[in-house]
Amino acid sequence: MRILLAAVVLSLLLALSPQAIRAADAPLSYAGKNVLVTGSTDGLGRELALALSADGAHVIVHGRNAARGQAVVDEITRAGKGSARFIAADFSSLQATREFADTIAQDYPRLDLLVNNAGIAFNNAPARSANADGYELQFVVNYLAGWILANRLLPNLEAAAPSRVVNIASGSAAAIDFDDVMLEKPDAHHRGYGQSKLAQVMMTMELAPAFAERGVTMISLHPATLMDTTMVKGIGIPPRTTVAEGRDHVMGLVTAPSLQPGAYYEDGQPATPRDPQAADPKARARLAALSAGLTGVPAAR
Repeated sequence: MRILLAAVVLSLLLALSPQAIRAADAPLSYAGKNVLVTGSTDGLGRELALALSADGAHVIVHGRNAARGQAVVDEITRAGKGSARFIAADFSSLQATREFADTIAQDYPRLDLLVNNAGIAFNNAPARSANADGYELQFVVNYLAGWILANRLLPNLEAAAPSRVVNIASGSAAAIDFDDVMLEKPDAHHRGYGQSKLAQVMMTMELAPAFAERGVTMISLHPATLMDTTMVKGIGIPPRTTVAEGRDHVMGLVTAPSLQPGAYYEDGQPATPRDPQAADPKARARLAALSAGLTGVPAAR
């Protein structure tokens, strides 16, 4: 019996050749795979689309401006490595976002990677901004759109498992006031960006276990602080990092051999979210119920 056991152990050790070990540690490749990067006609999203296509991926480019979207597709096509298609959607409309998700679900039965990157910021705005439904706009675009896509597209992500959802959050964080989520109280709108970003982190923590059971790893991350994007320049804050730095950080996680499901990442490592509300399971469950009610899209289980 001991001789048989020793033979089995020896066989396992021989199987773990240096080549096999190196392969297990190698970055993931998206060559020939389908990836969706929202908000990919400019800034960080555009750089991620170009990087993923350079790896051989088929990139679904998203934005509102058709000319800018086609320009990204044309650039990818000229490079001759991956491929791309532009699909327009205005994420300020929850109905438009649901229709966008339905288009992706129908046209791409297998989806290997979803990067929820689309975002807006009104940090210095004099008043609250809202969509046609009266919902606070940053909460809609930065958070609820990602909720819709992750849950509506889970069957497609599961079909391509192991697959990933990467939520581009931020170190900016403001706790959610569940009595005033739409920021209608005086001066509450200044919390809008931070609230939407903490909501992304909380959604990730809440949904990740169920997604992981279906072969889909979901994380959130802070890409880089105040990158030199159009959004940052538009709010009048001097940039502190470059889009290239953010791209490299995100790509390092997108292609990492393994990730911790549900984790919030900074500097390439799991980190503690900036606001303690994220650690409150009751708050996360309350946010999930609210999100399902606002969007009409329940949490996938």
